[in-house]
Amino acid sequence: MPPGVDIEDPNAHRPEPIDTSVTDTAIDAKTLEELRQIAARYPQSRSALLPMLHLVQSVEGRVTPAGVEACADILGISSADVSGVATFYTMYKRRPNGEYNVGVCTTALCAIMGGDDIFERLSKELGVGHDETTPDGKITLERVECNAACDYAPVMMINWEFMDNQSPDSAVETVTKLRHGVEITSTRGARICTWKQAERVLAGYPDDRADEGPTSGPASQLGVRLAAENGWRAPTPDEAAAALAAAREAEGEEGAK
Repeated sequence: MPPGVDIEDPNAHRPEPIDTSVTDTAIDAKTLEELRQIAARYPQSRSALLPMLHLVQSVEGRVTPAGVEACADILGISSADVSGVATFYTMYKRRPNGEYNVGVCTTALCAIMGGDDIFERLSKELGVGHDETTPDGKITLERVECNAACDYAPVMMINWEFMDNQSPDSAVETVTKLRHGVEITSTRGARICTWKQAERVLAGYPDDRADEGPTSGPASQLGVRLAAENGWRAPTPDEAAAALAAAREAEGEEGAK
């Protein structure tokens, strides 16, 4: 760890580069063909790099030198270009990731509602800190930035599926079940799959879970319900234009006084 970098700092990107000493690879002919398929989806093939890296992780369990080279060769760019992207975004891992990536939101509202307490309790129970993986390879624990679920704070995500309205006790119970092979279902979504399976979905290869479970809940729908109850609606384009014109006219009259 470089001097001055605190691994517990949730705002710090992992400083280490891709481990070039890793020579083993699980990337085979099938994976290379799927990488080409992803590249072919885009008018400018370089735009495919992000999902391609997710596919690499679905096979390798992290971004490896072989994965970097495969992406670079297919896209016709340098390995440095690929590495620059892979080491910028925190969703791309340079160390082997756990079977379940547990991200605890500790930003703003979630922190106020108990996110920090949840993280600290999980860290103590698992014996790992931010961005570290348990010795059994089951759980990688992270502090994460806003999960866009403030209406259900505090929120934890497992392989990017929501676990809403958490407490330290409920978080520990959920993670313990995962470590013992118990199937868990998101509070607002699908059954929890493995991290590698989720990475394949992020690469653009859907599984059979997309329509499982609710995608929103009463807290998220409150604004829509209030609007319906009060007869509120968004203005039409003509109404908006007329209101803007009237406001500008009023401003002009006020300025002339």
